[in-house]
Amino acid sequence: MHYLDHAATTDLRPEAAEEWLRVARQTGNASSTHGAGQRARRILEESRERLAAALECDPIEVVLTSGGTESVNLAVQGLWRSRLSGRGSIVLPDGEHHATLDTVAALAGEGAQVVPVALDAVGRIPADAFAARLASNGVALATALVANNEIGTVNDAAALAASATSARVPLHLDAVAAFGHLPLSFAALRGDAPAGVGLVALSIAGHKIGAPTGTGALVVARTARLAPLQHGGGQQRGLRSGTQDVAGAAAFALAAELAVAERAAEAVRLGALRDRLVAGIRERVPSAELLGDPDPAGRLPGNAHLLFPGAPSESLLFLLDVAGVSASAGSACQAGIAEPSHVVQALGRSQVEARSVIRFTLGRTSSDADVDAVLAAIGDAYERTSGGAR
Repeated sequence: MHYLDHAATTDLRPEAAEEWLRVARQTGNASSTHGAGQRARRILEESRERLAAALECDPIEVVLTSGGTESVNLAVQGLWRSRLSGRGSIVLPDGEHHATLDTVAALAGEGAQVVPVALDAVGRIPADAFAARLASNGVALATALVANNEIGTVNDAAALAASATSARVPLHLDAVAAFGHLPLSFAALRGDAPAGVGLVALSIAGHKIGAPTGTGALVVARTARLAPLQHGGGQQRGLRSGTQDVAGAAAFALAAELAVAERAAEAVRLGALRDRLVAGIRERVPSAELLGDPDPAGRLPGNAHLLFPGAPSESLLFLLDVAGVSASAGSACQAGIAEPSHVVQALGRSQVEARSVIRFTLGRTSSDADVDAVLAAIGDAYERTSGGAR
């Protein structure tokens, strides 16, 4: 099997699996005061420190979660409910992940006003338009992707954070697709923003970098005010009560360290594989169109998102799967739902075009053999699904 859906989830790192097993064999609740509990506590806090080093933030700012969706919910709901007593508007760019879109939609049902920001032709959030929306009266918070999880376009996170600071608006950044693949520093992005405004929260997920599924984190600035989603023992600054997953934290921390250490070299390697994949597909299917930023420097290194005119995504994916190639039509959170990609439509494309896209994403275990498998199958698959049109 040739796996090219690393944006959905990537291979569990053997080192992370071994670390999880090592820690999971030890008994102890990190909130207990006896020796076993305090041993667990030390492992937990050391893991938090290691994650903080990878993210360039303070350890106390790392709130461990179950993954990206929970992190986004805690940030967006928590900020809105704590800001203006649960009133005001939310600046929301088009093409965001459904974890954000659906959270904001739920808050709209509670009275939040949504202020949209249209994407440009390559799927990037225009920094000037984003800043203009933040300058509107009554903005409670803003949220944005660091990099689009479907089309791979990278946003100017520094400009977005600076505009939030200038407008004195709290900003949440979804870095789930970016962490481990792009340089990322919470401290640098936050800069000298005043208390409670500018970049105050950033979401990441473990399974995107080789940590176990069910691990994640929300970086929350020391001065940020968030309303918790759940209540209980007051763990993690009272923002996420509940017994903490010590083994998951240890495995996540190790995976984060490895991903950050390998990032620069992997970006070069994956970028070369991606470029060969795109060139080979367009040679075999000349009508195929790369969506997102065509400049390799402006997109995630392992992302190749292509439009195949006249070929339904589901049919193409089926034939590729038969040929031993795993890919997707978009976010795995929408898997099994026959809907056109909202991200592709945010680029101004039609519903028909949005139903004719394939996302190939490469990761740590990807190789030339995976690219070769796609190139061997794509021409025949497209011809069979598009009625012979090339």
